[in-house]
Amino acid sequence: MERTLFEPEHIMFRESYVKFLEQRVAPNHARWEEQHIVDRDVWLEAGKQGFLGTAFPEEFGGGGVKDFRYNTIVAEENHRRGFTGLGFSLHNDVVAPYFLDLATDEQKQRWYPGYASGELIGAIAMTEPGTGSDLQGIKTRAVRDGDDWILNGAKTFITNGINSDLIIVVARTDPDAGSKGFSLLVVERGMEGFERGRHLDKIGLPAQDTAELNFDNVRVPGANLLGQEGMGFVHLMQNLPQERLSIAVMAAGAMEGALDMTLQYCRDRKAFGKPIGSFQNTRFELADLATETAFVRVFVDKCIELLNEDKLTVAEAAMAKMRSTKAQIDVIDRCVQLHGGYGYMREYPIAKAYLDARVQTIYGGTTEIMKEIIGRSLNVG
Repeated sequence: MERTLFEPEHIMFRESYVKFLEQRVAPNHARWEEQHIVDRDVWLEAGKQGFLGTAFPEEFGGGGVKDFRYNTIVAEENHRRGFTGLGFSLHNDVVAPYFLDLATDEQKQRWYPGYASGELIGAIAMTEPGTGSDLQGIKTRAVRDGDDWILNGAKTFITNGINSDLIIVVARTDPDAGSKGFSLLVVERGMEGFERGRHLDKIGLPAQDTAELNFDNVRVPGANLLGQEGMGFVHLMQNLPQERLSIAVMAAGAMEGALDMTLQYCRDRKAFGKPIGSFQNTRFELADLATETAFVRVFVDKCIELLNEDKLTVAEAAMAKMRSTKAQIDVIDRCVQLHGGYGYMREYPIAKAYLDARVQTIYGGTTEIMKEIIGRSLNVG
């Protein structure tokens, strides 16, 4: 089905980004997976070529265009090709909106140029060892000390956790104010008392640096408060729909990549003297997979249009994430089955796609939380 989402300028952007992936990422991604982290120089190259901070003002080195279709191209090409170690989408789609919406003029001068150039890598620290989906259970605490904040606590499962230079930390600043007692503080690389904990060993996404972060009496300047004091929870709720749509975009791209490689395998692989694609069961299975992939793509593309028009609802973003990530896991699992024993071998990209897919229904809000969000939107009591 022909996609109508993109304009000629987006097609040119995609061509440039694919060329970047082929030249700068493809030769190195296997090594990054072995070392469990992406080299920082690829961030600088991505920034130089305009793939980071596309929504940031041109005066700060950004693209000057707030258009999620550019973010979409980066996310879907990374996941279609299995280059899941690149943390660009977290940087562009998840963290950047907080800076774009909330930064003061002084903060813009300090952070925007480096954020767009790749010199400053972003991360956001919500999850704690005992707190996942229940954000109101956050225990990381920040206490006023003059003009500064003294931050104590621990975070875990933080993407870009090792490479990051600017970490938006969700902290409790008023223990008696309930949901109005949270604020966002930006912790910078090198602040005294801020330490990276374990570089976590995951079953998938091996090149993505996921880490624990520890804060021991970190003195955070008052000038590093992002947004309004006590409004942290509100700021999170405003930005989570885009994060969830970004994950849905990744899922759609990964499904398309898995389907493409499986179609080629079914053309090339022979059994009983003929291609396995010639068997009715294989064709029926591929028909299911192609249909599911197409339906996910159409819904996700519509959500991208709605986001660009500031019309995407929280429930619609939850639907996109829930359906696409469940479909991603199902489609890739069935693609592995069509590969037979080879699908279980790590040397085959489909095996890697299988491992990388599993976390998609967990981070950014679990499938169960997405169901709760959607269910509440239906006003059934």
